[in-house]
Amino acid sequence: MRIHFDEQLELLNKEIINMGTLVEQAIGMAIEALIKQDVQKAKQAMEFDEEVDAKEKTIENLCLRLLLQQQPVARDLRVISAALKMITDMERIGDHATDISELAIMLSDLPHIEQLTHIERMSKETMVMLIQGVEAYVEKNYDKAEKVIAHDDIIDNLFDEVKGELIGIMQHDPDFANQAADLLMVAKYLERIGDHATNIAEWAIFSITGKHE
Repeated sequence: MRIHFDEQLELLNKEIINMGTLVEQAIGMAIEALIKQDVQKAKQAMEFDEEVDAKEKTIENLCLRLLLQQQPVARDLRVISAALKMITDMERIGDHATDISELAIMLSDLPHIEQLTHIERMSKETMVMLIQGVEAYVEKNYDKAEKVIAHDDIIDNLFDEVKGELIGIMQHDPDFANQAADLLMVAKYLERIGDHATNIAEWAIFSITGKHE
């Protein structure tokens, strides 16, 4: 009985990894579409949202089967409940990737008012946080989860830089205010993605220690 349960837990880990990979791809494609002003790529990125939602339901059903059909001990309950919380955060990250894709389409007609270097770096840092948060859960790696949480400061600092630059553009170049506001929304979505990645790392810690920060 326990062997079957452990096999199902291993399947849960694989599904969590798969969902994390889908969400990572959605972020990467959305930002690439924004930078390259590629409407088709933005639409492709938006298609990930259905896959992410479907994967969330698959994992939810697996978790419920584990809870109802098996007899999990306290540690198992932490692992399963953490998974249910994590997939909610990943689904919301997927939503934000879709939001960025929609803005990429809106911003595809006009030249960018500035290089999107900080926004691109923000996206890369959030993807690192996301994947390492998932890895921390699967590997039961407390230290890796703590590093993800600390990494959020990098996202916050980059957001402050982007915000300062874009607000300056709004103040000095009213003609570009709308585009600056849209780019600020992109940065805000990335900041939120960082927050959700932090949540994932915190749930990874809960699955290991039973304590939620």
